[in-house]
Amino acid sequence: MSGRSLTQSLRQNHAIEHATLTVLSRKRPDVRLVARTDLFGFIVYGEVDAADLWAAAEEAVQRLKAGEAALAVHPNCGTNLVAAGTLSAFGALLAGAGRRRTLWERLPSAILGATGALILAAPAGRWLQTNVTTSADIDGAAVTSVERLGTTPVVRHRVAISG
Repeated sequence: MSGRSLTQSLRQNHAIEHATLTVLSRKRPDVRLVARTDLFGFIVYGEVDAADLWAAAEEAVQRLKAGEAALAVHPNCGTNLVAAGTLSAFGALLAGAGRRRTLWERLPSAILGATGALILAAPAGRWLQTNVTTSADIDGAAVTSVERLGTTPVVRHRVAISG
């Protein structure tokens, strides 16, 4: 992490995680993986060969450094779920607010508010990933190791990033 703030490290590692999973999914569309970013890199959960994971992570770093910033944004990122949940809750609360009515009288407005919020959630999630939770500017970052952590309850690999 030398030279990077904690926030910068998380955002860069998150971008590399997304790019790695994108590269892997294009080469192995049959493999289902989940990952979680931390300050030191990320952990990948699922059946994947360590050598394939290392190669995908290195390719991801090279492609991000070459300007493929779109790889930093992933459609299945948890940021999208948080955006959808938050916007839907606010949409339902705001639409159902107002004069005192029964739950059944407020329900159609709450559903409409939540539905409208869900329509906005996809672009909001992409915006949050691009501007808040990831950073495709990863100059100096490098994959330093890929280590298998075990198989209980699922196969896990730690991908360490320096930078």
